[in-house]
Amino acid sequence: MTYVLGLTGGIASGKSTVSALFRQLEVPVIDADQVARDVVAPGSPGLRRIKATFGAEMVTTAGQLNRSRLGSLVFAHPRERQRLDAITAPLIRQQITAQLSKAQTSQEPLVVLDAPLLIEQHYDKLCDGIMVVSVTPATQLKRLILRDHLSPQAAQQRIAAQISASERRRFATVVIDNNGEVEATRRQVIKWLQINGWGDLTSKRGESR
Repeated sequence: MTYVLGLTGGIASGKSTVSALFRQLEVPVIDADQVARDVVAPGSPGLRRIKATFGAEMVTTAGQLNRSRLGSLVFAHPRERQRLDAITAPLIRQQITAQLSKAQTSQEPLVVLDAPLLIEQHYDKLCDGIMVVSVTPATQLKRLILRDHLSPQAAQQRIAAQISASERRRFATVVIDNNGEVEATRRQVIKWLQINGWGDLTSKRGESR
C-alpha cells in the first residue's frame, strides 16, 4: 500500500527545500507547481483559455504565459484569481490524480504530493498524512521579497492570497520548522521518516544519524 504524504507550506516557507530532501532519498515526488506549469505550456488548451479569458497580453510574443502580468492581475483582484483557478484547477487535478494512480499501481511505499495549495484545493483528502513547512511571518515576508524581487506590498498580497499559517497547521500531522539552517530542517525530515518506519530510506543514503 502506498502512503501519500501531502507536503505544503506558505509561499517562501521553504517547502521546495523539503521536497528536494525527499528527492535526494529517492522518494517519488509529485510536484503540483510543475504540473501547473505544464497545463499552461505553449500551445496547451489551458494557455488558450487564459488568452481568451484575460486577453492576448497575457501571452508573450514567444507564445509563453506572461506570468508576471497575470500574477499582478490575479493577486490584486480576488475575483480574477477565481476566474484563473476555474481554468487551471481541473487540469491540474486531472494530472495529479493520474500521477498518484501510477505510483499506487507501481506499489511505491511512499510518495510525496508537493502542493502549495494542498489545503485550499482539497488535495488533503487524497493524502494519508500532511507535512506542513512553517516559518515566522517576518521570515516569510523577507524571503519572498528577496526571492521574487517584490515590493513589500506585492509580497504581502501573495501571502494573503493563501490560507493563514495557523489554519494550515490545523491540518498537519507533522510540522517542519524551517526558520533555521537547511541541516536543521533535514534532521526533522529524517526523524519523521525513521519514526514512521522508513528508516531504510535514510540508512541506505548514510542518513541514519
